[in-house]
Amino acid sequence: MLVPDREELLDWLKRRFWLLLVGLGLAGYGLQSWLARPLRPAPGVLVAEDPVQGPPTRTEPWTVGFDRLTSLASFDIRARVLARERYRFDRAADLSPIDLALGWGPMSDTAVLDQLKIWQDGRWYYWSTSRPPIPEGEITAHSANMHMIPANPLVRRQLFRLRVGQVVRLRGQLIRADGGDGWHWVSSLTRMDTGQGACEVIWVETVEAR
Repeated sequence: MLVPDREELLDWLKRRFWLLLVGLGLAGYGLQSWLARPLRPAPGVLVAEDPVQGPPTRTEPWTVGFDRLTSLASFDIRARVLARERYRFDRAADLSPIDLALGWGPMSDTAVLDQLKIWQDGRWYYWSTSRPPIPEGEITAHSANMHMIPANPLVRRQLFRLRVGQVVRLRGQLIRADGGDGWHWVSSLTRMDTGQGACEVIWVETVEAR
């Protein structure tokens, strides 16, 4: 039985290590490419119902990292994913690593969305069009940018796997977050507002996607 010398063994391990890194890189790139490809359902309203908001189902504040969370309302939404954006470097990134722009009612209809350009930036959701396919008030009332706070690692993975065009159901709490550094984040409690403070901040307890 031949036993490789130390240098041969180290060379062999290095080659295997680099092959593993390349393989993991390609797998990661493939996953990102797959997630970046939007689904395009046939025209028609995919989600007819409005989000449901009710009394909080968590009555005591809880802590995540250095932030204290307080439930303002329970929240149950079924909607189409209009856009998704990953955040890594802002103050809220550890708490909320991903935002989803969600649409329901007419804003879940491919025939409407094909006439809108939709994107996210800086924790905001934007749309533009040369000619609104529905009244602007309907766009506001049936879509929103929402900050996702995953309640556990499984929910985090499920949120990261969502694709634009997919229909998802999220259940959890609309919350207020207060940091020990004086920072705070407060969820909107209406679907009719716009501008600063209009986004929902959701403690996501369950994710169901199709």
